[in-house]
Amino acid sequence: MEIGIDSFAASPSSLQISPSQVINELIERIVLADEVGLNVFGIGEHHRKEFLDSAPSMILAAAAARTKNIILTSAVTVLSAADPVRVFQNFATLDLISNGRAEIVAGRGSFIESFPLFGLNLNDYDALFTEKLNLLLKIRDNEIVNWSGKFRPALINQAIYPRPVQKQLPIWLGVGGTPASFVRAGELGMPLMVAIIGGETHRFKPLIDLYKNAGAKAGHTADKLKVGLHSLGYVAATKDEAVEDYYPGYAEMFTRIGKERGYAPVSKMHFDSQNGKLGALLVGDPQEIAEKIIRHSEALGGISRFSFQMDAGIPHTKLMKAIELIGTVVAPLVNGSRGK
Repeated sequence: MEIGIDSFAASPSSLQISPSQVINELIERIVLADEVGLNVFGIGEHHRKEFLDSAPSMILAAAAARTKNIILTSAVTVLSAADPVRVFQNFATLDLISNGRAEIVAGRGSFIESFPLFGLNLNDYDALFTEKLNLLLKIRDNEIVNWSGKFRPALINQAIYPRPVQKQLPIWLGVGGTPASFVRAGELGMPLMVAIIGGETHRFKPLIDLYKNAGAKAGHTADKLKVGLHSLGYVAATKDEAVEDYYPGYAEMFTRIGKERGYAPVSKMHFDSQNGKLGALLVGDPQEIAEKIIRHSEALGGISRFSFQMDAGIPHTKLMKAIELIGTVVAPLVNGSRGK
């Protein structure tokens, strides 16, 4: 199983550090993740004050120049608000810089700020994504493109450059809990990245079955139908230390987001239930977290990638230690146990 980290380049006001320091410390964490043998690092995309990831390919390109082995991916590219031509060009360029380590996770995102920012109609939410995903895949698979659609000028015998190092730039579909999204990924034969940030992870098994059944019905082989899991998590030497580090920032962030969406404030009781045996949170010591990753994988019928999302107002030094523990202890435990 590939083990990695996702980040939204969070700029927590509680830490009182400059945006420049946030970005440069993030790049240091990507470098460390590479050095300790983690497989993948993803950068999200948001258009909000508290996150500095509005141009993820720029951050990934800076990291590409300082790393050797780690896969560099979006997490996710908000494709509805982007031009697929530019998305492909950006990540093909990243692939050249990294010598074949770029990937894209394409999704619709969990916020809607990009719609007014880029002059888009929220009523076109699904139609925009469907059309742009199909165009991105067409560009990925064809150097010369003929295409027409509703939301972008047509491409007539248009060559699109640069082309990546990889023969086929990997594009995953990032999904939440919408059944149609799982079916779409299966029908297209795309690897699936499932964001599970609450509830009980095993409850997503019927959706993953939908994905695999749709893929098989469309004629895609099992090796193409990979499943990855993006979860909120954090690792420290002890569970008490992990919870003490993680909970305050988690509660502040999700209470603030919940206020925007009409949800109740986060309580410690809610956090503890989510961090229990079946809950989606993975906050604890290395042994416990490795066992929980394995348990989640088995509950979902097997996953090929697991990514931690650790942005919760935690200082850089503690995040560096967490990455070291994930790379040197958690990942070997996960893959050693799975290999027996």
